[in-house]
Amino acid sequence: MKIVVKSGGDSNAFEDFIARCPAGQIIFEEGEIGTEMFVIQSGVVEIWKRVKGHEKLVSTLEKGDFFGEMSILEDVPRSARAKAKTDVELVRINRSTFDEMLRNNLEIAVRMLRKLSRRLRETTALVEQSTGQAPALDESADFLTKVAERHEIYRLIAEAGDEFYLNREGETTVGRIDPVTGIRPDVDLTTLDTQRSVSRRHAKIVHDGHEFRVVEEIGTMNGTFVDGERIQTGRPVALTDGCKLRFGLVDLHFRAQPG
Repeated sequence: MKIVVKSGGDSNAFEDFIARCPAGQIIFEEGEIGTEMFVIQSGVVEIWKRVKGHEKLVSTLEKGDFFGEMSILEDVPRSARAKAKTDVELVRINRSTFDEMLRNNLEIAVRMLRKLSRRLRETTALVEQSTGQAPALDESADFLTKVAERHEIYRLIAEAGDEFYLNREGETTVGRIDPVTGIRPDVDLTTLDTQRSVSRRHAKIVHDGHEFRVVEEIGTMNGTFVDGERIQTGRPVALTDGCKLRFGLVDLHFRAQPG
């Protein structure tokens, strides 16, 4: 790959880490040995992977997304091909820079782990669908029926009337969308939280088969309250129909009755 690097007078200037690729250019090939990861400053990048002899589009990445991280995390060849769909501007990050970033900002590591986990699930689902091991979501009537049913009863209601439905099984995450990683919680309070008092991953509501419980996540700012009482981080608190929840400065009511 040949990319144009913007030069700067200071060898440590941020501009020295910027690279540009024109639309259609291959940024790296699957199987290549890589020493850098990339963060998209502008433009769109496509990630392609060879599955059973055919190229499959795994994901389309935009500003704020990162890719190529596995080569500097594990010293393994590139697991997919990266191609510039449009003209793109990238931030190049080598291993030493990456290590320094992690030491100075733990949040970077946490956000990367969350995105890697999500990307692994998406890639696994794509491979299973491509090989016939699982039905595509748009071809599964049973799946769509279950999604509709799970949103029938349990929900959070804001004073303005906004409703957020909860998963009947497992957990429902509560917070604000992360524009850097693109991760959106199940209950996204971004539009209600004008003062940004809610953390990106603020809390989760877990259904254990018998009752719903709210658990505040580690690192949450501005607190989580149930009926006016602040709860302790990591300690589940049971929810009853009609109880008042506050995430940061956002007030909601838990309802466990049919709409």
